[in-house]
Amino acid sequence: MMKDPRRARRRKKGSERPNVLAGLGGFVWLAIIIVPIYYIVITSVRPEAGFFSSNQLVPPVNATLSQYGLVLQSNFFLYLANSVIVTVATVVVTVFISTMAGFAIVRSKTRFVRASFTLFLLGLAIPIQATIVPLFYMISKTGLYDSLLALIMPSIGFAIPITVLILTNFIRDIPISLFESMRLDGATNWRMLFSLVIPLARPAIVTVALYDALHVWNGFLFPLILTQSPDKRVLPLSLWTFQNEFNVNIPATLAAVVLSTLPIFVLYVFGRRQLIAGLTAGFTK
Repeated sequence: MMKDPRRARRRKKGSERPNVLAGLGGFVWLAIIIVPIYYIVITSVRPEAGFFSSNQLVPPVNATLSQYGLVLQSNFFLYLANSVIVTVATVVVTVFISTMAGFAIVRSKTRFVRASFTLFLLGLAIPIQATIVPLFYMISKTGLYDSLLALIMPSIGFAIPITVLILTNFIRDIPISLFESMRLDGATNWRMLFSLVIPLARPAIVTVALYDALHVWNGFLFPLILTQSPDKRVLPLSLWTFQNEFNVNIPATLAAVVLSTLPIFVLYVFGRRQLIAGLTAGFTK
């Protein structure tokens, strides 16, 4: 039987009808996200005097950048440098080790290497809080306590499992024919890793790099437990600078939050395309 073209057009028009409820839900969720950001920004330019007596959601009439000046004068660049060192070292080592591990898990034919993937999955089930006591003991016994290395090594250990999981699933989607053709040309495993796997897995590598960098950058528990000197503080611990026994300088604290967010925001702006590509690929099988 012949289908009525007018009925087909009506069905097509009906399928293109906008989803009003989904749109309203999206705007509500956007408002939930934006309101805290709006509060942090306007509070960071609010004077400390009369802070609690003013309306917190109304932009200040006498806005000032003095809180940012106070933050910059309170060893902010030292804390920033410590955070950059810890984050960059953790991300570089984690991504390099995880890329090699993912390549070995996908390409190796031995049971031992393939079974090691299960060990990485078990690492996801271990919470950081459950390991803080033995971790503190090991760091103290090795003489690494109160050093940046004491923050880098545990961060690498806890970042590797999820990174290996993501990269392994992405590498599995690379056609086997590409590996076989390079093998016929006499390419070694190292050549295939650097000339084939890393270029094709770049979206996934950028994704896990940003993910790991965000977690390390915002990490608070390791710096709190494994360091104590002021010159070893990272940005999350630097917020303590603006509180004392009796009060807290909330505008200065939120100004420090804004400044500490800028590096990760800039990193996201430059890597957002690769990030989106990595989040939508690598899990098709």
